[in-house]
Amino acid sequence: MPLHPMKLVTIICEAILEERVVELLRESGAHGHTAFNVRGSGHQGERSADIAETGNVQIQVIVKPAVAEALLAHLHAKWFASYAMVAYESEVRVLRPGKF
Repeated sequence: MPLHPMKLVTIICEAILEERVVELLRESGAHGHTAFNVRGSGHQGERSADIAETGNVQIQVIVKPAVAEALLAHLHAKWFASYAMVAYESEVRVLRPGKF
């Protein structure tokens, strides 16, 4: 069973950015993503998931390493200064690399 190295990019941001982030993912060549409402606390204080407009969303996407690097650079340059956002990548291995 061959496994293929890829990157899992996780983005946690203000819910108002979800559509723009998903658009960026599509433009970058990502074939899909997973998103869900999240809650928690951090540098920006505590955020509840009760009110969608003021909550946070977590978006995950599996992509090739070069795409992950470009995505993270774009997120940092465009939105980090103005919005509550955390983004990171993790090493993953997938069974069907053609899906990503």
